[in-house]
Amino acid sequence: MKVGGGLCVSIDACAALVARADPDRWAAVLAAPLSARAPLIVLYAYNVEISRAPWVSSQSLICEMRLQWWRDVLVAENRPAHEVAGRLHDLIAQGTVDVATLDAMAAARVWDVYSDPFEDEDHFTQYLSQTAGGLMSASAQVLGISGANGIAVAHDYGAAAGLANYLRAVPELAARGRAPLIDESDQAIAVLAQDAFRSWNLARSKRRALGPAWPALLSGVQAGAVLRLAARAPHLVHTGGLHLAPMQARARLIWASVTGLV
Repeated sequence: MKVGGGLCVSIDACAALVARADPDRWAAVLAAPLSARAPLIVLYAYNVEISRAPWVSSQSLICEMRLQWWRDVLVAENRPAHEVAGRLHDLIAQGTVDVATLDAMAAARVWDVYSDPFEDEDHFTQYLSQTAGGLMSASAQVLGISGANGIAVAHDYGAAAGLANYLRAVPELAARGRAPLIDESDQAIAVLAQDAFRSWNLARSKRRALGPAWPALLSGVQAGAVLRLAARAPHLVHTGGLHLAPMQARARLIWASVTGLV
């Protein structure tokens, strides 16, 4: 695969993993400029690995050990002999991404191991902040953002987009025995979606703060439409009806890619 971004070795394994396990972010990668693709692919592959770690076994200890392995990779001195971990090690060595952010992403996934509900709204907000918000801010960092303002914009945009993705996953989480929502009522879901849409839209209005790192936001382009739909028809969260029409989603992504209006 031909990619840019300063990683000279092939990252075909990471690309194949993202394409297979996270098609929405893979579409965002393909919509990004060539120079942005390699670092995004590596981060998205890492996100796939830690997001599926809680589901690799029915034994919680094994799942936690897998997450801890990835947290150890982040601070390893030697390059791991692993197709994704090795590329992640190379990316970290470039010094453009905050390791604490990547570590918090993995730490938050411990909640996914168990069937316990979120403790409260703050716990739920923190989960989205560390997972989706962390991934988006790390994406902006590897594309050149170092200022706190730009990182904050990417984080807020990502956390709101993370809720959109999370709401789409509610039926599957429930089927797997999890308690995904603190309040499952339509009214509560509508308020949650409305608040997240406002956060997403506010962050979007500040996207110029990202400068050339704007492609980091491409994976969240669909979030506004999903959140508006959830606010209007919250019952769709439980029935799995929040997915946008493929042509609509593709058109939004192409427009954002061409214009930079993420």
